[in-house]
Amino acid sequence: MLKVHLICVLSLLNTVLLFAQEQDFLRGKVLDKETNEPVVFATVRILGKAKGVITNMDGSFRLPIEFREAGESIAITSMGYTKKEYGLQQLSPSDVNIIYLEAGVLELSEAVVKAKGKRFRNLNAKQIVQKAIDAIPNNYPATSFSLVGYYRDYQYKDSTYLNLNEGIFEVFDQGFNQLDDSNTESLMYQWSTNTDFPQDSSARQSYNYKSLSKIIDKARLDAHGGNEFRILRIHDAIRNFNVGSYDFIGTMKTDFTKNHYFLRGADTTKDGNELYTIKFWIFFPNYRANGTIYISKFDFAIHRLEYTMYDEKKKSDDKKRNKHGHFQKPIFDITTEYNSQDGNMYLNYISFHNTFILNVPPVFRVDDYAVDFDEQCFTVEYNTRPLEELAMDLKNYDVEFNNRRVKIRTIKRLKNKIYLIPALIDEKRYEMFGEILEAVKNEEDLNELVSLKVSNVRDTLGNLVNKWTAPEYEQYREFFVQEVKPDNRAPFNGIFMDKVVPLFGEQPIAKPINGESYWMNTPLKKSIN
Repeated sequence: MLKVHLICVLSLLNTVLLFAQEQDFLRGKVLDKETNEPVVFATVRILGKAKGVITNMDGSFRLPIEFREAGESIAITSMGYTKKEYGLQQLSPSDVNIIYLEAGVLELSEAVVKAKGKRFRNLNAKQIVQKAIDAIPNNYPATSFSLVGYYRDYQYKDSTYLNLNEGIFEVFDQGFNQLDDSNTESLMYQWSTNTDFPQDSSARQSYNYKSLSKIIDKARLDAHGGNEFRILRIHDAIRNFNVGSYDFIGTMKTDFTKNHYFLRGADTTKDGNELYTIKFWIFFPNYRANGTIYISKFDFAIHRLEYTMYDEKKKSDDKKRNKHGHFQKPIFDITTEYNSQDGNMYLNYISFHNTFILNVPPVFRVDDYAVDFDEQCFTVEYNTRPLEELAMDLKNYDVEFNNRRVKIRTIKRLKNKIYLIPALIDEKRYEMFGEILEAVKNEEDLNELVSLKVSNVRDTLGNLVNKWTAPEYEQYREFFVQEVKPDNRAPFNGIFMDKVVPLFGEQPIAKPINGESYWMNTPLKKSIN
């Protein structure tokens, strides 16, 4: 329940401001009536208006309170559920309203399918998918339109949202007969980093496969200038059906049916529309992919595409079966949904989730290996104070000269610096250090002559020397359409998003045309699992 409590007089002003912010929105959460689980990505639309939102990973959503005050009603729809309508005045303006959806009931489909006056007998799963791909030019808009929506990207680790950036964008698309990445433009109406959530500057950096500082294990994601929204749109395989999108869909028009196996599943419904459910998969030695595509039984329009790439060599950390019934670890997961409006299919939402590894340099490390000619010894200098017992243990040091191990007789420490004194008679010691000195004078590479390795030493906080860490994070990029504007063109002098610059870089902010208002559907600050 969302309630505000006055804690003390000194915090009165901040409390009132917080209360005002919360009370600007009516909040709800959509759950499955039978399982009590969140209904993710359900569509919540204002009846009689072209605006709405999509539920978050926990089923939550929020609407401006002005819709309730105006006596508006909402319709809630989701794949496989019965549509539900509510008058907003039935809902509490202050608490989180729990709304239950019931599973839709659909009788088994007949073998003969009637679509737009034509009859198709005994189509198998692959043929249904191919017909849907062939029908894309007819089912999706060929003329200019725009989409206004709520965009966010964030990381997720240890049950915590990190680096939540969110904004309101309007996408001006010239139609499906034009290439999306080169012709589509976007206006940014709002954009901000939500500082109510923790920030991690290391996780925020762009993917870097040269330094390997931030990578997706067993996959490569081009940075595209670090613009996360551009990355997201490129991964809409339906919009980009005639160009390469992502493995193993490739170019959907030519590669999708060739690259996968297909199986007809149980038919389902969405907002009264009957849909085929087609499951598909592909296996490789190091990868496997599973997915589901939902296709209209009436006109073969694709309503939703779900695609997950798995690492065939790795099991999930929680050792539980995933949504496709096996234990493999996901590399990335993409869900794209389209809705019908005015005879065409328009994007409803797209969600792109992947895991990434952040290679973090050692906290405790050796800053310098050196040769001390005056003392005729080798030195190791740590960046911070080592644990005495381990730093003074001869077994933790390995010194070689000319590929022969040098026995160490004595070890000394001065603050963070260790002195390793060889167990050699004077003649041999003079000869070895003389040869090293000669190599220095000749500017030779000492690494070819001397090798010094340190292991098993820790600092006083327990950090292992020279130990890189590679924590794994979840990355999400999502765009949820709030309004579709058919036959809408981009403004001639619009100050558009720079697609090769990160969103948190120097990006222009525009004002919504005609002063229309949209809102952030910020997630609740809690676990999404």
